[in-house]
Amino acid sequence: MKQLLTGIAMRIGVVMVLAAFAAPAQAEKRVALVIGNNDYRNVPKLQKAVNDARTIGDTLKQLGFSVMVAENQTRQAFSQSLLAFDGAIEPGDTVFFFFAGHGFEIAGQNYLLPTDVPAATEGQEELVRDSAILADRIVTRLQTRGARTSILVFDACRNNPFERAGTRAVAGGGGLAPMTTLPEGVFSIFSAGPRQTALDRLSDKDDNPNSVFTRTFVKELQQPSLNLVQVAQRTRRVVSEMADTVKHRQVPVYFDQMVDDVFLSGPVAWPQADAKPAAPLQQVAALPPVSVPRAPSNEAVNAPIASFSRHNGGWSVVFSIADPTLGISWRMGDTGDFRETGFIDTLDPRTRKRMPNPSIELASDAPASTIQLRYVDASGEMQGPFPIRFDPEAALIRDQRKILDMTANSWLSFRDYNGLLVYYTHLMSYRCAIREARIGIDSAVPDKVLKLPPCDSRDPSVIPHDAQLSMKLPPATRSVSVELTFKDGSVSEIKSFRR
Repeated sequence: MKQLLTGIAMRIGVVMVLAAFAAPAQAEKRVALVIGNNDYRNVPKLQKAVNDARTIGDTLKQLGFSVMVAENQTRQAFSQSLLAFDGAIEPGDTVFFFFAGHGFEIAGQNYLLPTDVPAATEGQEELVRDSAILADRIVTRLQTRGARTSILVFDACRNNPFERAGTRAVAGGGGLAPMTTLPEGVFSIFSAGPRQTALDRLSDKDDNPNSVFTRTFVKELQQPSLNLVQVAQRTRRVVSEMADTVKHRQVPVYFDQMVDDVFLSGPVAWPQADAKPAAPLQQVAALPPVSVPRAPSNEAVNAPIASFSRHNGGWSVVFSIADPTLGISWRMGDTGDFRETGFIDTLDPRTRKRMPNPSIELASDAPASTIQLRYVDASGEMQGPFPIRFDPEAALIRDQRKILDMTANSWLSFRDYNGLLVYYTHLMSYRCAIREARIGIDSAVPDKVLKLPPCDSRDPSVIPHDAQLSMKLPPATRSVSVELTFKDGSVSEIKSFRR
């Protein structure tokens, strides 16, 4: 009788899953699939995954998503849920996928475990692969359906579920592998960083129904006017601080391949078209007559983007504008006059006119603010203003991280001077982007922490006079491996340097 009821319940669950998206879909909408697995049959059960899924589902509904919540999914039910989700997605949609449950990394790939995943021991990795859901495959399915924005959240960074006393477990450990090669338009966040495990609770007295990550994430998700990166950064900081109180290491990590800012709880409000301006519109000097500036719609495809670079004199900001332009102007904040960027001694082949200067300079102590950018297009129409967020701390980390990625072959260098030394001056120079640096001496596994001085945001490239720039090595050392954990939570490849 119990098996009969279970079978009926599963069929009803599948029908409900399919029915949830049976209504005609409308383009450019918000849809979400939320899955929570507690009742594992052959690996340890979980306590809060289902509650986490329900909480996330309720939150997304408040944010305008059409949500399907699926609980305790077997492999077959999981596949049916994904199939229903596929059918609900149309080109241009914003899609959200959340999974709470056991996850497992095998050879750098992440697998989401259904409730009927079999117990496995050493050498049975294929058994796990065949019975689990490959996380990368979910990304591919969303891309195939034409989703414009895909958000994936994995609260699945728990201990190795296959460990058993007295047996050799499937090769793997706690946590999931980083997703560093996401396609454009995809954003993912993990509840913990590589080789870290996520806390369900802070102590036996912690009676919150949700995991430490989910209870924090939903609060930040509902904050108005925060984009996805800001939500992830605030979540990471709070979760890390909470974990520190119980001497646990948990730093959520996110991977961002978004082109535009994405606001789930609403962007900064634009003035209504018929609203009376607070001050007379500023005309851009030395430019052709233009029309009244138009505020960009939320769906603006060609909104300008900016890259920020820190140097000794301050900040260089370079704007990228897809349209041909006759002039560019900007201001800091929402008030004040717009200033022209001027022109450079180059003709734009698209307009056959002098090319507007696409860059500006900011002081080294410029505070966090919003740059309002507008431009005159080839037809003389003023476009914008477009808001571009300037966050000095985040911009510094992003800029130095980019430099470290481009100069990975310079991270370490060897020198024979009164013995064998390895220098890490390069890492010192760009330490503001580094959370932790590890090296391994004659080992492919970096297991020693390099001590780097704190970042000085006022003069980030300067190395303190008393900083140690090198380490003495045994004379017979042949190689040193290095791995960086960046402040955005991602982890570099392990680089090996040979004498």
